[in-house]
Parts: sequence; C-alpha cells; structure tokens
Amino acid sequence: MAQGQQDIETKWLAGAGLRPTRQRMALASLLIGDGQHRHVTAESLFDAAKSQGDGVSLATVYNTLRAFCDAGLMQEVMVDGSKSYFDTNAHDHPHFFWEDDAKLTDAPSDQLVIAQLPDAPDGAEIASVDVVIRLRRKP
Repeated sequence: MAQGQQDIETKWLAGAGLRPTRQRMALASLLIGDGQHRHVTAESLFDAAKSQGDGVSLATVYNTLRAFCDAGLMQEVMVDGSKSYFDTNAHDHPHFFWEDDAKLTDAPSDQLVIAQLPDAPDGAEIASVDVVIRLRRKP
C-alpha cells in the first residue's frame, strides 16, 4: 500500500478514534481506498481481503465492521432481518435492494418524502428510520 493511500485510511480511522491496526488498515483500504462508497457484506469483504492476500479471518471482518459502525464510519443496513450490508456512506439515505442479485445500492435521497412517522410508544424514542426499497427486474 502506498504511503499516500495509507494516510487516507489512517486519517479515516484516527478521525473516529480507532487505532490503525494491520487488519483495520487492510479492510479500510478495500472499503475507502478509491474514494467510492461501498455496500458490502462481511462475506464479500472477507473474499476481497483474501483475494488480495490479506490474512484476516471472517470473525475479524465481522468485528472490524462492527467497530467501524460503532465509530460512525459506516452504517449497517438490514435486509430481511437476517442479511446485513455495510455502507461506507454513513449519512442517512434510502437504498434499493435488487432482489435478483441480492445487491444494495443507494437510492436518490432528494426523491424520498416521508410526510409523517407514527408516534413512538411510551418510554421509547425513534432512533432512526431505514428505507430499503426492494426491486426486481422486469421480465
């Protein structure tokens, strides 16, 4: 990894108060190395790391993604209550879930209008609203 590239990942991690360990740096490079936002699963990130020769376990990938989310660097997007995708764009925005190939992409935020949310039950507050629009290709 080039020094300039390492600086980007180091600043990304340090800005969130995370130590730049070897595993975090390797995964951060895959996630933000080219400046593009990513939607990954732990498994797809593990496969990408393995194909680059980075020696990280699947458990380390899960733990690192959780640490990145907890630090506010990423957001977790649940699909079907069982499948987690991790998005490097941590700002609130809607998503398209493409059912045909199980792919998550950003949906245009400026086209989404939520006029009203239901009141939270007594003793609770709304923490966030996730919008996942499921798509399938027309035959």
